[in-house]
Amino acid sequence: MSRMLVTYFSAEGTTAKVAAKLAFKLAADVFEIKPEKPYTKADLRWTNPLARCNKEKFGNKEVPVEGKVDQFDQYDTVLIGFPIWYGGAPNVVNTFVSSYDWSGKKIILFATSGGSGMGKSADKLKPYLNGKGEITGARLIKGADDLEKFVREVKSPKESE
Repeated sequence: MSRMLVTYFSAEGTTAKVAAKLAFKLAADVFEIKPEKPYTKADLRWTNPLARCNKEKFGNKEVPVEGKVDQFDQYDTVLIGFPIWYGGAPNVVNTFVSSYDWSGKKIILFATSGGSGMGKSADKLKPYLNGKGEITGARLIKGADDLEKFVREVKSPKESE
């Protein structure tokens, strides 16, 4: 039997809600990607050029992650969720991804956004896989219909093609 893990970073709770629903519907384990230094509201104020989120993104800074996934090698499929920041994953997700061996893993991305699409999120995350693993899908989840369709695709990828 395939083991599945839902990992996610959530800045304000939206992605956390989606991740919890996905994990329940897919009977998957869950790991929250948390920065070692939690974000404050001021850190997330993207309209302020001096906000932490902007300094990290534009400075291409690594953001240390709190904790590790226990027995990561036991998972065949890993879903990675995040809010879209500047057309891709927040740097804390990049740091998380670069710290694991993705060999033989099926990787599926999901994202939430107030207005952006998935963009080139998969392409931007690929270098952090260090040439291992394969991103097999990516979906922006805006509501219940998107969530249900995504669950069906993850459960039966051949049927949704």
